[in-house]
Amino acid sequence: MRYISTRGEAPPAEAPAAILRGLAPDGGLYCPEGFPALTPERLAAMSKMTYTQRSAEILGLFLNDFTLEELSAACETAYLDFPVPVRAVDDKISVLELWHGPTCAFKDIALQILPELMSLSAKKLSDGRRFHILVATSGDTGKAALEGFKDRAGFSVLVFYPKDGVSNTQKLQMTTQAGENVCVCAVNGSFDDAQTGVKEIFTDAGVNKALAENNIVLSSANSINLGRLLPQVAYYVSAYCDMVGNGTLSAGRKLDITVPTGNFGNILAANYAKMIGLPVGRLICASNSNNVLADFLATGVYDRRRKLRLTSSPSMDILVSSNFERALFHLSGGDAELVRALMSKLSADGIYTAPAALKRAFDGELTGGWCDEKRVSETIKSVWEQDGYLLDPHTAVAAAVARENLTENPMLIVATASPFKFTESVCAALGAEGDTLEALETAAKQTAPGPLRNLGAKAVRFTSVTEKSGMKEWMLDRLVD
Repeated sequence: MRYISTRGEAPPAEAPAAILRGLAPDGGLYCPEGFPALTPERLAAMSKMTYTQRSAEILGLFLNDFTLEELSAACETAYLDFPVPVRAVDDKISVLELWHGPTCAFKDIALQILPELMSLSAKKLSDGRRFHILVATSGDTGKAALEGFKDRAGFSVLVFYPKDGVSNTQKLQMTTQAGENVCVCAVNGSFDDAQTGVKEIFTDAGVNKALAENNIVLSSANSINLGRLLPQVAYYVSAYCDMVGNGTLSAGRKLDITVPTGNFGNILAANYAKMIGLPVGRLICASNSNNVLADFLATGVYDRRRKLRLTSSPSMDILVSSNFERALFHLSGGDAELVRALMSKLSADGIYTAPAALKRAFDGELTGGWCDEKRVSETIKSVWEQDGYLLDPHTAVAAAVARENLTENPMLIVATASPFKFTESVCAALGAEGDTLEALETAAKQTAPGPLRNLGAKAVRFTSVTEKSGMKEWMLDRLVD
């Protein structure tokens, strides 16, 4: 299968090249040229498989440049002792827990296997070049990328994060990261500033020339990278299989899914699962107070000209959702000229309006909703008191929006992070005494995940801060002689 750019001005690429590049040369995002079919028979067969086996099967549908043996080995390495459970909250709502990996966030699922996919791709294509993984993070991607690529031969990693836009735990996870090939730097500004700066670096001819002279190739571990997006499709398929297996669903019945959404990659993966044949009913895009996506889905107007709100769900504090460009491309029928025009208008004016036909296409695929900070706190409290289930703020946004959008179908909520990554806001919602990890353990009568314990005792390795305008020079100073 080949992959094509959303902006239509780059040649199609095979999977290894698309995964190693991250961003297409024309600034667009790589998308499948076509979509494979997940037949009911194949889905039924997958119900008897492990998560690792299901992941290899789904990746095999998209990544036919790799053998099933290669993909199976990659999945075995990535997902050893990595549960992805579905838990029933009540008789209508189940939660897909994606935070049982090494950094306690859903990004682990893709960022544990992305290094395997990139290493396989490099063996096929790189001719001995080194790869520099450049990441902008709103909190969770950065730590997951650092952990996934630490001390991996042939790769180095640099993560930029918004200085005041992540939780204390997220910051500590990144700034104490071990590994000789990793680096972290704060940016004075928002996640959107960091993300824009990273995209500008990717398309800077001078940067690429300087790196090429040093035998270095720039790549990305953000969800703009195809190798980040495709592994996420597997967990929706796996959740469906598990729900059929536990009797929550009958085979073939549609499942509604609510996803807390920032950069749009997680919900886009759910849409991809639907496009290949998973019986999905409504896809609900849940936003926090930075409700630019909910507004677009209601009105067809994408308007980032608003003040970014720093909330208790920092991974959703985003006004320019990169993966939304892929949705524009698919739902416009692959109209790259339209996508280029809309993205150019967003860059220049901060706003665009979808044509009527495109808005109708979105209406047929996605529903939006949003939740303010007061309701996030109320939802954490009420779900805990009524159902004994502890939510982090991102998942609480999804729970609040899901409750407004229940149909006759079962509802699956995607839990994207451990509540112990956000002790301040969760403790406040529960009325706990104190706001530490230990205070939340006491209030919830639960033990925090091992990777989050003793973070405060680790030495801080990275303290650098740069302006957005200095990101390029900051990176080059550390890479180029």
